[in-house]
Amino acid sequence: MSDGPARPTAAGALPRPNAIVAVLAFGGIVVSLMQTLVIPIVSQLPKLLDASASDAAWVVTATLLAAAVATPVTGRLGDMYGKRRMLLVSLVMLVIGSVTAALSDSLAPMVVGRALQGLASGVIPLGISIMRDELPAERLGSATAMMSASLGVGGALGLPAAAVIAENFDWHVLFWASAALGAVAAVLVLLLVPRSRVRSGGRFDAVGAVGMAAGLMCLLLAVSKGADWGWGSGRTLGLFAAAVVVLLAWGAFELRVPAPLVDLRTTARRQVLMTNLASIAIGFAMFSMSLVIPQLLQLPAQTGYGLGKSLLTTGLVMAPSGLVMMAVAPFSASLSRARGPKVTLMTGALVVAAGYGLNIVLMDQVWHFVLAPCVISAGIGFTYGAMPTLIMSAVPASETGAANSLNTLMRSIGTSTASAVAGVVLAHLTTRFGPYALPSENGFRTVLALGAGAALLGFLIAAFIPGRGAAAAPAPVAAAGEAKAPGVKA
Repeated sequence: MSDGPARPTAAGALPRPNAIVAVLAFGGIVVSLMQTLVIPIVSQLPKLLDASASDAAWVVTATLLAAAVATPVTGRLGDMYGKRRMLLVSLVMLVIGSVTAALSDSLAPMVVGRALQGLASGVIPLGISIMRDELPAERLGSATAMMSASLGVGGALGLPAAAVIAENFDWHVLFWASAALGAVAAVLVLLLVPRSRVRSGGRFDAVGAVGMAAGLMCLLLAVSKGADWGWGSGRTLGLFAAAVVVLLAWGAFELRVPAPLVDLRTTARRQVLMTNLASIAIGFAMFSMSLVIPQLLQLPAQTGYGLGKSLLTTGLVMAPSGLVMMAVAPFSASLSRARGPKVTLMTGALVVAAGYGLNIVLMDQVWHFVLAPCVISAGIGFTYGAMPTLIMSAVPASETGAANSLNTLMRSIGTSTASAVAGVVLAHLTTRFGPYALPSENGFRTVLALGAGAALLGFLIAAFIPGRGAAAAPAPVAAAGEAKAPGVKA
């Protein structure tokens, strides 16, 4: 195993660049599969775990909170001590969490297992950062776009696969399958991904990590549980207030510490700041589709707007959209090379908005819910391919792990916000169906319109990114050596 970046062979080519890309993308798909794993059994969790519905919701919430905290922390640790090392640690956490959940029959161990699974969410930004260190410049754009698209591919393929398993096997098999895939990914990383010398070394900012974790947990807990607790309740408002106070204090501390967890001065650079703000909007836009289309497909046809399809059919209808994200990755990279990633990001945002506009008009047939998500996902593929390039071209090579992880966190905040906003809209715009109150057709159209609006907001924010946004290039070996702290090994 090489101790530094992949070196030229006698033929003049880098060894195994295709294998590196394939393994890292596979790892991203495995982690994104984990996020959709429980969807087929969410409604059954209270019975399966002998818990109330509100308590069972922690099976989802725990993963969200753990991912929000772990993603920037693992990114920073990767910059300091080796990205491949932290990638392996993340995959091991996924395996341990999956096994814990697979052995669970009650709420507490299941929540622990799902939280451990959430700790693996840094795999995608770490993979992108490894690509910057290891791949030649001409391969980097398409490879990072493909790695970003793995999030959509795993999510789209995970739903039908999980539905098949849940309908035909014991539900524990879902987590045994996740553990097996995580183990395979870890072995492949160990065998085929080289270690890199590009790292910063130094001392880990433990106080900054605790402060950021506390602030993010207050914020995301309020966002994710606000609908259950009441948006005007003392608990929800208290958490929002605590998030503001803690994050402001954390920011002041980070500006004064010599080696901060997040370099806020770098983050405040216009290119990084605007890209991260656009990421929040695009994350909101991406998740709006996931909150509306499965419900419309599964609602009874008697409502007049539902299609009455099974969960498996719903998963199969949604699956092509994930494949489209992967398919557009090379085109995203080509556009970034020709016109700059800023143009790619803006183009993708417009395509996402157009897809939502299409879906608002077309909501009657199954093929409508194949076409519109594919258009939206094509736009997401362009935006997700451009964001890492914009980030990496604006930060030092020794900070790419932390910077990419922070960008991933911004997308997660967008998706969490989308879930909360859509929940409020669909809870207030309802129609009676026998004794039940169901979200109305206008409620679903409103959420789709909000998705389109978020995409257009992302377009406007991206317009303020300076210049073309240069494509990132791998750091030269000399710079990598200078970035390495004495005595630090990958």
